[in-house]
Amino acid sequence: PDNLAKQGRLEIISVLKDLEFDCVVLNDNDTKFGVVETYSDAKKCAELFKENREDIIGIIIVLPNFGDEKGIINTLKLSELNVPILIQASSDEIEKMGRKFRRDAFCGKISICSVLYQHGIPFTLTKTHTCSIKSDVFQMDILNFASVCKIVKKLKNVRFGQIGTRPNAFETVRYSEKILEFHGISIEPIDLSEIFGEISRLSDRDPTVMEKIEFIKNYTPTTSFPEEGILKLAKLAVVVENWVLENELDGFAFQCWP
Repeated sequence: PDNLAKQGRLEIISVLKDLEFDCVVLNDNDTKFGVVETYSDAKKCAELFKENREDIIGIIIVLPNFGDEKGIINTLKLSELNVPILIQASSDEIEKMGRKFRRDAFCGKISICSVLYQHGIPFTLTKTHTCSIKSDVFQMDILNFASVCKIVKKLKNVRFGQIGTRPNAFETVRYSEKILEFHGISIEPIDLSEIFGEISRLSDRDPTVMEKIEFIKNYTPTTSFPEEGILKLAKLAVVVENWVLENELDGFAFQCWP
């Protein structure tokens, strides 16, 4: 029933607002109740998504009723956002199984998930197959999904550094640079000998080294550590930090085994 879609739209907007998330949705005068059903609706929604591409890091598909799989798939294809997707389906209430209130979102979710799978579009499911939009369990799903979206956004075009080679004794840390690059993740390798070379060229009295020594001593008790070891650690930190800044890296892995 249409009235369930209208109610569901208002509920998800309210829940997202309470959780302090911004949302991009059609206005209720853009389409019937501001929801997506027809191809025309899908085009309007896709255009809205494109206009807000930089702000959208995830899509939540809410099914207050059975839903329309073609409207959903057309919106996703036309928008070309390529962001994580969460699918929610509202539960039926045993005392509201008449034609006016029966949702049948349980089956609608199965249908939509099947279509997304056929189109090769990945998606995330809620903890329970159906749940109320206002339920605590769905709000927790939203919070978990938001964390996923943040990670996915950060990993797009991310740059990681690799210091040293893979330890021969550990095949568990093998990876393919080609696969990472295919997914937009770049790797900047550097040999340990280059790091050692930079360390050897640093003066013991270099201001950046002295500053790093002071930082280390303020960060943790160092009375049981030899001054020579603290000096080496400070120089290593300075060299690595300079390398990270020079290459604009978001993170790095360090050879931890000889």
